[in-house]
Amino acid sequence: MAHAGSGGPSPIAHALQVLRAGRVDEATTLLDALDVVPLPGTERAGLLAARADVLVGRGDLAAAAALVGPLTRLLGRPGPDGRATGAVAHHALGDLAAAAGHLEAAVEHQARVGSLAPDADPEQLPWRAHQAVALVRARRGHEADQQARAHLRLARAAGSAYGIAVGLRTVATVTRAGEGLHLLEEAREVLADVEAARLAAQVDTDLAGLLVLAGEGPSPRVLALLRGASTYAAAEGLWPLQQRARRLLDLVGAAPSGAAEALAGLTVAERRVTVLAAQGLSNREIATALVVTVKAVEWHLSRVYRKVGVRSRRELPGLLTG
Repeated sequence: MAHAGSGGPSPIAHALQVLRAGRVDEATTLLDALDVVPLPGTERAGLLAARADVLVGRGDLAAAAALVGPLTRLLGRPGPDGRATGAVAHHALGDLAAAAGHLEAAVEHQARVGSLAPDADPEQLPWRAHQAVALVRARRGHEADQQARAHLRLARAAGSAYGIAVGLRTVATVTRAGEGLHLLEEAREVLADVEAARLAAQVDTDLAGLLVLAGEGPSPRVLALLRGASTYAAAEGLWPLQQRARRLLDLVGAAPSGAAEALAGLTVAERRVTVLAAQGLSNREIATALVVTVKAVEWHLSRVYRKVGVRSRRELPGLLTG
């Protein structure tokens, strides 16, 4: 996806690079700007897939589910571009199905990616890795292990550091804990010189979880891994990841280090109200935007103040950026 004659990445390719780097807020801004621009099929699929990735990463499954229709309409187009478009759309649909708990559908969508784009770059279209996670959740462990290791093998052959780290993390997810520790340590080393903050935070959280299971407890390393992941996730609004890190911190008896960490305890509705209030919207404006009553907004805000330890909406912007 490059500008004709420029040699540089197209706007959608640039947005996907930013998203892969883990700069989720920045990528969202770029995607918003592209949403009103006419795009060819493959780029439209890439835009929708990126939006799905962001929404699932932020735990907004209702908004993510609304993308199923637009993605489905991109399937079955004729010609090579139609196959490429279909592969990207099936990959996103597989991830949406997995997020909704429809694991067999997720496995099938990713298999369709393989049939449409068998030589796909494992970094750009990691269908084997994503299928492996759905397979292990569906209790098809042997198949999961095969696909995870196939992704890792292909990523190593391609020399893709990001793809290798995804593969190592995926194999660690589907294999026994002892091997998982080694694989996640390797993934951290691979990512040391790669801009991939989101993947790094996921790897760190996985590694901390295995260390806790191995009995390491609230060691300085475990706390550093989890607090680093939690801080990053809070800054980018990746609430499920932050909640996972917070649960592990709770498990080892580590109290929240500040109000920002307490954000992990907010519900989706509370987070939406918090973000809009931090942007300066009045309670009535928030109610209109979210199609709820002003009383509901007031109730959510009172719960937010109590959970995160602030006294007024004037403190919310610092909470979200701190």
